[in-house]
Amino acid sequence: MRLGLQVSHFSWPGAPATIGPTFGRIARNAEDAGVSSLWVMDHFFQIRGIGPPELEMLEAYTTLGFAAGQTSRIELGTLVTGVTYRHPGILAKTVTTLDVLSGGRAWLGIGAAWNEEEHRGLGVPFPPVAERFERLEETLQILRQMWSDDDGAFAGRHYGLERTLNSPQAIRRPHPPILIGGMGPKKTLRLVAEYADASNFFDVGPGRLAATCDALREHCADVGRDYDEITKTVLTRVSLSETGETAPSGEPTMSVSAAVDKLGALAEAGIDDAILGMGNQTDPDVYPLVAEVVRQVAGLSAAGR
Repeated sequence: MRLGLQVSHFSWPGAPATIGPTFGRIARNAEDAGVSSLWVMDHFFQIRGIGPPELEMLEAYTTLGFAAGQTSRIELGTLVTGVTYRHPGILAKTVTTLDVLSGGRAWLGIGAAWNEEEHRGLGVPFPPVAERFERLEETLQILRQMWSDDDGAFAGRHYGLERTLNSPQAIRRPHPPILIGGMGPKKTLRLVAEYADASNFFDVGPGRLAATCDALREHCADVGRDYDEITKTVLTRVSLSETGETAPSGEPTMSVSAAVDKLGALAEAGIDDAILGMGNQTDPDVYPLVAEVVRQVAGLSAAGR
């Protein structure tokens, strides 16, 4: 099992002046601890599950480009880009640019979008859910075409591109890995089976995660896809400490052994990689503990289901 780190909160003391230095330290500390990937949300307002929309929120790909300049090994992605936020051709160029400038470390995380409040606030069209999924599938088709040798036209129901030219191409071949976020058993998991290199689920407990993995396996069988080709990831909360004190976010912390046990249960449910949200990620003293968790879970592999 590999570990990633998601940064979803930027309202640190002294913000906005402190945001750049603090985020840069988090990225470097995570890389030094052996964390394999760094993720940010692709939102324009803070989401209400974390805080009020007025809290600080950065544009995702500018943030990842900054992280690329602060690091040399850690992989970089959004968890996840809403399909409505960027035209597919521009999104392909954006992720390709991140990949080229980072030396081949970009991921594309994408989903059908859900936050109506920020769409309406910034004047971004927010079509009905069925149309958003149609746009998501067309976007995936456009991305794969732009990351191929075919620079011809694309004609879909929602998007029309006269020439899908993408130069330079991404360093990572055949393309930056595509991760689709969501657990919808009918539409989302079908798109994962057809188009994605990875899926991302919420931590809804080992039992429900195992059932979601089984549903994905059925979709893979239906479309003739090898289920084991797809990396199953989960976003979960793990704030580490040696003493069990409360993290600055107000959430309890856990020991290394408790975290390893939690991640082991996720692996038993069929999860390959875990992406952690940490309430104390600004504390440099937590990263030796992160490094120890990275070491101990490296041998975990998803249970065959």
